[in-house]
Amino acid sequence: MTTSFAVLTTALLFGGMTLYSFGFAAFVFNALPPAAAGAMLRKAFPWFYAFVIVTAAVAALFWWPNDREAAGIMAAVAVTTVLVRQLLMPAINRATDAGQRQRFKWLHGLSVLVTLAHIAASGWLLALLG
Repeated sequence: MTTSFAVLTTALLFGGMTLYSFGFAAFVFNALPPAAAGAMLRKAFPWFYAFVIVTAAVAALFWWPNDREAAGIMAAVAVTTVLVRQLLMPAINRATDAGQRQRFKWLHGLSVLVTLAHIAASGWLLALLG
């Protein structure tokens, strides 16, 4: 039973991250003027990261009894997301506020790479089941 919950929680994580990254964020920038879109996403990202942290941690707990490697991967997603939320996201916001475009681009690019790695990790776990 825990394996079923592990798979479902991992699928929720994969789907939620994919929808947010490729659907919601893109929609917001197409639907709103750039300044309003940026302000909205600045308020939404802490919630996105909280979703990833909690969902990945729960998935890790469900994976633990049957697949320690999968549990470790999900735990790594949760821990690295805490770092992104608490350290990288505020640095991105400070760079934006200070008008440091190059720093913003570099930090934002790093956050995108981390999110893509998280999507790939959860997708890989799901693909192993298929």
